Amino acid sequence: MTNTVLIVGASGIVGSATAERFAAEGWRVAGLARRPVEQQGVIPVAADLQDRGSLEAALKDLAPTHLVLATWQRRNTEAEMIRINGGMVETLLDVLRPQASLRHAALVTGLKHYLGPFEAYGKGTLPQTPFREDQGRLPVENFYYAQEDALFAAAERDGFSWSVHRPHTIIGKAVGNAMNMGTTLACYATLCREKGEPFVFPGSAMQWNGLTDMTDAALLARQLLWACTEQSAQNLAFNVVNGDVFRWSWMWGRIADWFGIEAAPFDGTHRPLEPRMAGDGPLWAEIAARHGLAEPDLTKLASPWHTDADLGRPIEVVTDMSRSRRLGFTAYQPTDDAFFTLFERLRADRLIP
Repeated sequence: MTNTVLIVGASGIVGSATAERFAAEGWRVAGLARRPVEQQGVIPVAADLQDRGSLEAALKDLAPTHLVLATWQRRNTEAEMIRINGGMVETLLDVLRPQASLRHAALVTGLKHYLGPFEAYGKGTLPQTPFREDQGRLPVENFYYAQEDALFAAAERDGFSWSVHRPHTIIGKAVGNAMNMGTTLACYATLCREKGEPFVFPGSAMQWNGLTDMTDAALLARQLLWACTEQSAQNLAFNVVNGDVFRWSWMWGRIADWFGIEAAPFDGTHRPLEPRMAGDGPLWAEIAARHGLAEPDLTKLASPWHTDADLGRPIEVVTDMSRSRRLGFTAYQPTDDAFFTLFERLRADRLIP
């Protein structure tokens, strides 16, 4: 019997990479989004997670054996984030319940499990790094915890297994994504080249000098596939990063070289990206028109606020992957190669010149 995976958030960074991976492995893949994009080998499912009626209509004949939850919606307060995002998971799993077809559900969250939500990000007493999966929850409200609780309750009620996946900052391609450092840096580098300005690191001295890691979307997709098919991975939470560590003092020059621009020396001054890119929309539109780019709206490509949050952290963040390594997941991806592969794809898809 062919496995059917329903990927929720299929148009995003994680969802699109995951759909591609599962389809390549011969799965029947359905991709749910409010506005599905065309993907080879993926059945588009248009539905709104906040509209139970639309979910029931869209999913009534699908009967998925596996589920990947890779979406969330941003709100102004954590209380609203909890209400919306926890509620979406609860509603979806409730809608799927009558079919009794689900065998495993995988939820993608992230390192805010350890770092805290947007309102308290990187503040207070945090767990010791490297972050490990057996470190408990922080004593603060967090929409990731609400999503987990909805998943755990449904799994216990309906008898399917689950896994939770916690990537660090994700490198991958998606247009209109709310958290997209790779494409943001590609746009920033392109603008620096256009204006003849040096490529200035926008983060903190701690991030410049300290160790960090990241997660390639394709590697995360491989872990999701593994967890859906590996018996020993059931009912566990996993960190997922590329497997290397680096310092931005090294990576920044690598990225600058790829774009053929000068990396400015870092003098220790924190220069956030969001205010510096705030007025670049018209220039990007000019660049797009001149080079025939597919997306002239800079706001649909770049998310400087999120890049600032990661690169501005005053703490060193590295992630331990011992749990999945012990169980046999050994995939590895050099982070500089992940950036370069993304940049090449953005260029091939006419998203950067």
